[in-house]
Amino acid sequence: MNPTQRAYLELHIAVFLWGFTAILGDLIQLSALVLVWWRVLITPISLLFLMRSFRALRSMPRHLVLQYMGIGVLVALHWLAFYGAIKLANASVSLICMATTSLFTAFLEPLLLRQRIKGYEIALGLMIIPGMALIVNNLDISMMAGFWVGLAAAFLAATFGTLNKKLVAKAHPYQITFLELGSSWIFLSLILPFVLKANPDMAFLPSRMDLILLVVLALLCTTLPYILSLRALHHLSAFASNLTINLEPVYGIILAWLLLSDNKELEPGFYWGVLIILAAVFSYPMMRKRFS
Repeated sequence: MNPTQRAYLELHIAVFLWGFTAILGDLIQLSALVLVWWRVLITPISLLFLMRSFRALRSMPRHLVLQYMGIGVLVALHWLAFYGAIKLANASVSLICMATTSLFTAFLEPLLLRQRIKGYEIALGLMIIPGMALIVNNLDISMMAGFWVGLAAAFLAATFGTLNKKLVAKAHPYQITFLELGSSWIFLSLILPFVLKANPDMAFLPSRMDLILLVVLALLCTTLPYILSLRALHHLSAFASNLTINLEPVYGIILAWLLLSDNKELEPGFYWGVLIILAAVFSYPMMRKRFS
């Protein structure tokens, strides 16, 4: 197995595990902010058992540490938007909005990484638009707020994914994950008291079942896939990575059908839109081989 094939395998494992995040987010009875706060608290703690030494962190240039921590703030905002979309609509809507990540990446990657614009990536990204139009036209008006918040989550994912591609070779994946998710926790800790004060009825402490689900979410659906995705970025472009991550809605929506009965809330046109988006995902390897 060559490095590229191994990278795709590791990325697909990560994407499959990420497919459970929306389901767990729907099952956990906490607000989006509190849920993400617990998630990014548990995840860096788990990394303490994987990192052999903090010497590399201490020797890392300060500007690089700050860059990773800045990306961590974007990760926190992404997860707030992602789980916010679940609470405002449902897991399926939030997941399919994430498929637009590749469209945003097609424009952001040349801009942020100073690469040439690839016409076929723009074309594949634009293929997603008719699918999204079908989805919007078949959504209940009560879910539209969740849809727009989901698109914001996709844009943020494209941004931090592209920035990670730019910086991934400058540190070990454990160190990057610790810095980014640690800074996510610090950022959310700064705003959480104000939100709790403004919403005194908002639950902060998880129930026993919520705590179990949070541990599963943090360890199996965050720490492990986050590290695997960063390892994969050493051998894949940001666009290829994000387009593969578009398979997350496939796994997630199937799980939502089976576990949450989300299909009862959605019209058939929604799923036609999903099929168009998946066609763009599976077209990428052939288009890349033909035009690269």
